[in-house]
Amino acid sequence: QVQLVESGGGSVQAGGSLRLSCVASGNTRTSNFMAWFRQAPGKEREGVAVIHRGGISTAYAASVKGRFTISLDNAQNTMNLQMNSLKPEDIGMYYCAAHSAGGIWDVGAYNYWGQGTQVTVSS
Repeated sequence: QVQLVESGGGSVQAGGSLRLSCVASGNTRTSNFMAWFRQAPGKEREGVAVIHRGGISTAYAASVKGRFTISLDNAQNTMNLQMNSLKPEDIGMYYCAAHSAGGIWDVGAYNYWGQGTQVTVSS
């Protein structure tokens, strides 16, 4: 069983920064990948960033590459998403997720999800 809890969301002006955190508990050893997804109102959930549990390999959606950084903090059992140069199109509920099987950008490939943390960016 895995529990994921996100925090760090908030409201910022365009160009500002936020740092999201996802604290994991339980048995996560079977998940080779963890990821951040987001969902804006009325939109489909989309992958934002993916990290391999080895901590070296990362992948980003084209829309956030160069602005967001995903990382793991082993000491805190935490996955982070540093978001810089935020844009209004970055708004949405951000979720952390643990991968089970399938494509790493596929929502259906993740079997554990946090409850989400809200991000709002004003222009």
